[in-house]
Amino acid sequence: MVLYNWFLEIPGIMFSILGIATLIALLSAGLTKWLVDTEEVERKQRQIKAHQEEKAKVLELLEIDQDKYRKAKKRWEKKDEMLKKTQQKLAMQRMKPTCITCIPMFVLFFLIRLIFDKYPIAYTAMNASDVAILSMAYWGIEGALNFTGWYFLCSLGMNTLIQRLFKIQTQTSGGGMGQMFGQSKSKNIDLPNI
Repeated sequence: MVLYNWFLEIPGIMFSILGIATLIALLSAGLTKWLVDTEEVERKQRQIKAHQEEKAKVLELLEIDQDKYRKAKKRWEKKDEMLKKTQQKLAMQRMKPTCITCIPMFVLFFLIRLIFDKYPIAYTAMNASDVAILSMAYWGIEGALNFTGWYFLCSLGMNTLIQRLFKIQTQTSGGGMGQMFGQSKSKNIDLPNI
């Protein structure tokens, strides 16, 4: 009975949900490793990244030699069409594990919420209702998170860690903050017609 109470009170409930998030992240990573050829995806991602970097070189030719620019632009656009199809195939490959796990995860998440939503799960140093994304996860006691909020935080951390350990997410595919804030300005610029 003491062990049961430990799992329903802080900090035991926090570790329980962290364990659930870890198990789900391991399951998801295992399915991804099994269903997706991650080495092939990584190779194609490097090709796409190199192609995007080539765009900057083509733009530089515009100022230097317009004839070379036209030729380079045609080559780049031909390759771009091919790589767009490749990107679509990559997206479909990455969706395979998600399609398999989506409905079972929703059901599992719903059942787990029935058990754990009755209790405050974790206390934060701030009021969770003041943070927009965590306001849905506010339990009602100042600074307390419910199951949804705590699971969300645990899942973000564990998924990233496990994907890196399984070598599913790499720098090429992960993107990171550089891509988020437009590290390569040439990516968003269209090649002008002359």
